[in-house]
Amino acid sequence: MAHTHGQGGRDHGHGHGQGHDHGKGTTDKTRVLVVACLTGGFMVAEALGGVVTGSLALIADAGHMLTDSIALWLAWYAFHLADRPPTVRLTYGFGRVKTLVAYTNGITIFAIAVWIVYEAVRRLMEPPEVLAGPMLVVAFLGLAVNIVGFVVLRGGDRGSLNMRGALIHVLGDMLGSAAAIVAAIVILATDWTPIDPILSVLVALLILSTAWSLMREAAHVLLEGVPAGLDRDRIASELQDKVAGLREVRHMHVWSIDGSRNMATLRACLDDDADAVATIRAIKMELASRHGIDHATVEPEYGAGAETDHRH
Repeated sequence: MAHTHGQGGRDHGHGHGQGHDHGKGTTDKTRVLVVACLTGGFMVAEALGGVVTGSLALIADAGHMLTDSIALWLAWYAFHLADRPPTVRLTYGFGRVKTLVAYTNGITIFAIAVWIVYEAVRRLMEPPEVLAGPMLVVAFLGLAVNIVGFVVLRGGDRGSLNMRGALIHVLGDMLGSAAAIVAAIVILATDWTPIDPILSVLVALLILSTAWSLMREAAHVLLEGVPAGLDRDRIASELQDKVAGLREVRHMHVWSIDGSRNMATLRACLDDDADAVATIRAIKMELASRHGIDHATVEPEYGAGAETDHRH
């Protein structure tokens, strides 16, 4: 829906597009809930298995699954909040909660990986006894649970930072279970127990790299950076070239609420004979059709008013 408001000779155009899919969000919410229950349920069994067998790989994976379970529940709650309509105090709604949870998930992954590295170094200095047989059984069961969870989440919206954060958690669990399996097999074949903490460190490093990528993207959204794939200056230049009556675009800002819904504000300096309503409509259509910006606020200005430039 597009509407313009005339006030004191100045029109303000606001385009409001519903850039999110409620059906898709509901499906993703269900997927996250299912995986949260699976992860939380098996985490207890894996933790007990790690204590009984003395395997750091299992304990580390169980610790990872504990925080993953919490993070998945937070992700589910973020989807739950995102379904709520905007309020007087939160005029954009709760969509950004998903991005905030994704950033928090990245921090928790970092903390887990650092703990795994610390514990691995300690165990390399004082290798404990590891019961490789039971460890192998528990690790296989953990891998099976994680594969199911990964398949469930992979069918969701991978453009959502919240879903990607959940996927990274489950992928980390899969790597942890795979490392535990390899460690158990090596210990059974060679009785070389240092393989357990060594593989745990390798998994931790892989998790760190994916966590960093997630945190960087979530932080970019929270800082209201220009969304990936969009070039603000190029968009402004194209608008000036293609929209009749538009002389110049100033003070343009482009950002995203949750990594998928893009927004923009800009000052449109119009030709003296330009129709403000028609020009604003053309600007919004161009932004929506070519750049996926469904919510735009346009401030038109004429003549000398357009030359007044208040620097930020």
